[in-house]
Amino acid sequence: MTFQKQRITILGSTGSIGVSTLDVIARHPDKFEVFALSAATQVDLMLAQCAQFRPRYAVMASQPHARLLAEKIKKNSLLTQVLNAPDALEMIASNEQVDAVMAAIVGAAGLSPCMAAARAGKRLLLANKEALVVGGDVFMQAVHAGGARLLPIDSEHSAIFQSLPDDPASWPHRVEKIILTASGGPFRTRDAASLRYVTPDEACAHPNWVMGRKISVDSATMMNKALEVIEAKYLFGLAPEQIEVVIHPQSIIHSMVQYYDTSVVAQLGTPDMRVPIAYGLAWPERITSGAQALDFKNLANMSFEVPDNLRFPGLRLAWDVLKAPVGSTAVLNAANEIAVAAFLDGCIRFDHIHQVNHETLETVSVSDANDIEGLLALDAEARLIAAQIAKRLEI
Repeated sequence: MTFQKQRITILGSTGSIGVSTLDVIARHPDKFEVFALSAATQVDLMLAQCAQFRPRYAVMASQPHARLLAEKIKKNSLLTQVLNAPDALEMIASNEQVDAVMAAIVGAAGLSPCMAAARAGKRLLLANKEALVVGGDVFMQAVHAGGARLLPIDSEHSAIFQSLPDDPASWPHRVEKIILTASGGPFRTRDAASLRYVTPDEACAHPNWVMGRKISVDSATMMNKALEVIEAKYLFGLAPEQIEVVIHPQSIIHSMVQYYDTSVVAQLGTPDMRVPIAYGLAWPERITSGAQALDFKNLANMSFEVPDNLRFPGLRLAWDVLKAPVGSTAVLNAANEIAVAAFLDGCIRFDHIHQVNHETLETVSVSDANDIEGLLALDAEARLIAAQIAKRLEI
């Protein structure tokens, strides 16, 4: 089967997912070309990416960073056009020349360009949990209305997608539950009472994965898994009680599907994000990713544990908000972003993250939000409340 060359937009190209995506693309210059890149503040890395991949557009999050990049682009005689307009992300995500969009912007800021790509019917490689956590059914409706192809890039959701039958219509009749695996992060065995003393550097030292600071903290609290439970509900159309989480410290089995006959289908691989990225870029084909293959002869024993609710109290919030009014998932996500930022800035303790999340959910009045404007308004309100709670808890 021939593989038609695709034009790719990468939202968040200087983050860990963006860098890994460009690594895979560089291995297959006959299959992919970069149409546009976006970043927040890393001007020098963006310049290097523009020099190597020659995108048509580069979008920076702020005007000063865009101006600085434009100066460096001109000095290096590159032809990339630098943008900073409010709708620039939406433009590079929905441009008619784009075939696929890697959505790797962390946080709710990635929702609007994801919506634009969905409405434009793009192949949307979703590494941004928040698009589904905040957007929920509204986002999925845009995917279906635009005729977009949504492919999950999180290693867990990619594993589930690879383990499910090809025909989604058969899932309700065949799938009993899905099992998301979690590494347990750096504090899997640490005494719960001592977590109040955790430093940002300790929380960001993940034992298996190389990730940005925000998602590393989410892994340490297991809020990343709570967000993945919410994401899985919308991606695969399952009831919350059909989603289970198990701790698997070795990160070899990336997730599993249990069928009604009790058979379990799992996807295994080394803990390298280039594997699900390559799968998403090439789907339904397979291409080399650059990741090291599993060596079963030297593979360590694999173990599994039930998550400890005392050590990871935030995990249960996923099922709570999925049973609450629509919009509650957006409130949880907003609160968590504020809490993690406050922790990384040294303003609150590690154990305060859950307190901010829980109190914000208790404080914000949620009525069903049925459009993107309502969800974003709820997101803004939750951020204000969470910031007030974090301020009160300052150390």
